[in-house]
Amino acid sequence: QVQLVESGGGLVQAGGSLRLSCAAAGRTFSSYAMGWFRQAPGKEREFVAAITWRGGRTYYADSVKGRFTISRDNAKNTVYLQMNSLKPEDTAVYYCAASPNSYASSIPHDYFTWGQGTQVTVSS
Repeated sequence: QVQLVESGGGLVQAGGSLRLSCAAAGRTFSSYAMGWFRQAPGKEREFVAAITWRGGRTYYADSVKGRFTISRDNAKNTVYLQMNSLKPEDTAVYYCAASPNSYASSIPHDYFTWGQGTQVTVSS
């Protein structure tokens, strides 16, 4: 089992950057694929980015491709989401999640452990 804690959210102006971190407690972090999702008020949770357990493959939603970068440091049990050129429509609570699958999935059902979320607000 693994427990996840996100950090790094905050308020930023449009065009700015933030880096989210997701720290995992558990010895098997490196065996999980990891994903980032987000949920805006009144909307369903949506996929943002995912990375395989070794970090060799990444997968992004079209809405963030070219602006966001997912990465992981298995030695630190941490996955990151670097967000650049932020837009007001990126405003949401961001969640990290762990999947026992070897592939990077965009489907929430493939993830079995979720963090509590961190708020990202982008002002125009």
